[in-house]
Amino acid sequence: MGTDLTSTAQAMVAEGRGILAADESTGTIGKRFASVNVESTEENRRAYRETLFTTPDLADAVSGVIMYDETIRQSSSDGTPFPELLAGHGILPGIKVDTGAKPLAKSSEEKITEGLDGLRERIAEYVGLGAKFAKWRAVITIGDGIPSTGCINANAQALARYAALCQEGGLVPIVEPEVLMDGDHSIERCFEVTEATQRAVFTALADQRVSFEEMVLKPNMVISGKGNERQAGVEEVAEQTLRCLRRTVPAAVPGVAFLSGGQSAEVATDHLNAMNAMGPQPWVLTFSYGRALQDPALAAWKGEASNRDAGQQALAARCKANSAASRGAYTPETSAA
Repeated sequence: MGTDLTSTAQAMVAEGRGILAADESTGTIGKRFASVNVESTEENRRAYRETLFTTPDLADAVSGVIMYDETIRQSSSDGTPFPELLAGHGILPGIKVDTGAKPLAKSSEEKITEGLDGLRERIAEYVGLGAKFAKWRAVITIGDGIPSTGCINANAQALARYAALCQEGGLVPIVEPEVLMDGDHSIERCFEVTEATQRAVFTALADQRVSFEEMVLKPNMVISGKGNERQAGVEEVAEQTLRCLRRTVPAAVPGVAFLSGGQSAEVATDHLNAMNAMGPQPWVLTFSYGRALQDPALAAWKGEASNRDAGQQALAARCKANSAASRGAYTPETSAA
């Protein structure tokens, strides 16, 4: 089984390919739909995901798709289950397995991600449905006196226990410790918290006997808080993010698939491209974007079947741009549909 997981992890970060995050909860996608005046019904959610998943040549830039529990159980309009549809196009089906971030006891401003109870059994079910990898997101907030060591360690432990259960059950874990860009903190403060978080995560992973060769890291980039008056430039973000990764991430990890974390589609691509333009690193650097891939597609689709092609073209353009950025070869012309 170990060899299978290693090859799956490597396939997830294959050259020029990244991961499409389409694992928004029902509540979150409801908010996204509301922004384009689309009602969040199960059929509309299914039709939207089908639009994304059937984008022509998607596999050229996308190695895997992270789905939500509802989505992995749905089928395309011709009755093909989504995991089967994706696999048929050479795309690995994945599944979000955490149950969301809840307030940390005795620290209401901090979060702890839940979902470990019954996870072994859910993993077995998802493997049966065709999943090849999973995702768990921890949320770290920067603020006055936070994050606390207790919050960082609790989330690191949960990520490690999740990852161990995934590998035991036959799934490659995406380990996602996200230091949020919300706040007015400096890029230096983001670096400090991201370094501490990633150190804690890899210590906990080692304690739980997680194989680094059989996982993918999905971290935040080191950036200024969005409320900070000094927004670090593209080169500075790339340099600080790489410096942090080199301090904390073992070379055995096959790939780092960044989250976009609320960055605009263009800025997320620019940052990824700048990092890859700085030369080879111990790990593949690619993308695992949600909004930074989907927002243009959702705006073009607008819930109308007649806009399906426009939505797919918008998604394809962002995927093509980020595929180029994962090789350090992106220019604005790259994203022309």
